[in-house]
Amino acid sequence: MIDLSTLQPFASGGNRHCYRHPQYPDRCVKVMLPGRIDQLRKRAPWYKSFLSDDSFDDNAREVEGYNQQVLKNAPADSPVWQHLPRWYGMQETTEGPGAVSELILDANGEPGETLEHYLQTKGLDAPIRGALERFVAWLRATRVMTKNLLPHNLVIREEHGQPELYLIDGLGRATFLPIEELFEGANARYIERRIERMWARVEWEVSDKSLTWKQAEKASRRRF
Repeated sequence: MIDLSTLQPFASGGNRHCYRHPQYPDRCVKVMLPGRIDQLRKRAPWYKSFLSDDSFDDNAREVEGYNQQVLKNAPADSPVWQHLPRWYGMQETTEGPGAVSELILDANGEPGETLEHYLQTKGLDAPIRGALERFVAWLRATRVMTKNLLPHNLVIREEHGQPELYLIDGLGRATFLPIEELFEGANARYIERRIERMWARVEWEVSDKSLTWKQAEKASRRRF
């Protein structure tokens, strides 16, 4: 069992705490916030109240994401890992079940900077635009399925003198039926929609934000 009882999370999202693994400092352990699954169930529409706890559990969804066809049993040298943390599976912790994956670190051995923070401080400069373009090329080449690609879920690591992006959350399929995994055409369209929405979100992050993200997203759908 992983003992997290004396540790503080280095980051927390809406649903999970993120801890640095006490034995392996290059690994991240994500655990659901106490009582969060029940809270999400109570806030969900009535027709979702019959779903299992896994439907409200980010760790369970992450397991599904790593079990998608292009990642399942992929060898260590496969291109699919170029922009994803390595996956070490679910493990028991003192704070509940933990999703254990590679921790993307910066040059100082600290958790890497998010794309969101980079855009807020440096804007959409040439190095990060290049990193985004390489990430997009990787999505198209590998067909890795993701949900919405949000800047706070993309972390930067310097490699060969340039920034590279890693998707640390939001892996998997956003749709209920697995059509996008079964049919190549549907898969390609799905990935393009995720890419278009990612660019729209990046543009919004570096804008004056006179529009809310929901307004900007709606406008981008009409544009694309």
